[in-house]
Amino acid sequence: MPDQRVHAHPAASAEWLRAARSARALSVATLVWLGLESSLGLWAGFRAHSVALIGWGMSALVEGAASLIVVWRFTGSRTLSEGAEHRARKALAVSFWVLAPYLVLHVAYDLDMGHRAVPTALGIAVTAVSLVSMPALGLAKRRLARRLASPATAGEGTQNLICAATAGGVLVGLWLNTVGWWWVDPVMAVALAAVAAREGHRAWRGDGCCH
Repeated sequence: MPDQRVHAHPAASAEWLRAARSARALSVATLVWLGLESSLGLWAGFRAHSVALIGWGMSALVEGAASLIVVWRFTGSRTLSEGAEHRARKALAVSFWVLAPYLVLHVAYDLDMGHRAVPTALGIAVTAVSLVSMPALGLAKRRLARRLASPATAGEGTQNLICAATAGGVLVGLWLNTVGWWWVDPVMAVALAAVAAREGHRAWRGDGCCH
């Protein structure tokens, strides 16, 4: 198990500690938005039988878990703990992997039951807002991750960017549902599952953090 020794390099500097506080504050703000986003997305998704929208709402819950992990990581004595960073990175990877099998099983169930997504104005509105707001959060967190040398912060930022990209895909799918292209919805859900599995693997290995 990784030890709990404190970083002996830039982590002790005032600039590093300010960046750590900024990462924690951004994660708290993200949690507030994701709570609303997930609730609205899931409600609209179940009403519209949109497995892609449901999956997107579920991914917001996974993102919320990632934000909680980063808040935990940069609170109290854990702020300067190498062991806390290691555990946070592993927990973040697991949060990605939780989503993938759920989406695949849900797609299979809906196809077997003959469910088809129907247009939803609320789903279109909430995904459009996320498409605009999430890139700014994700890029800010990845910049902080480079300053903090924190894979956990980078992983959370990546989840925010994935959320924005999938929001765009789900938004296109919801629009195409209005012209009868029902199959786009399950395809988007399966694509989201694949992305979650890949990013979980990258987070577990610590890839793509601070370059």
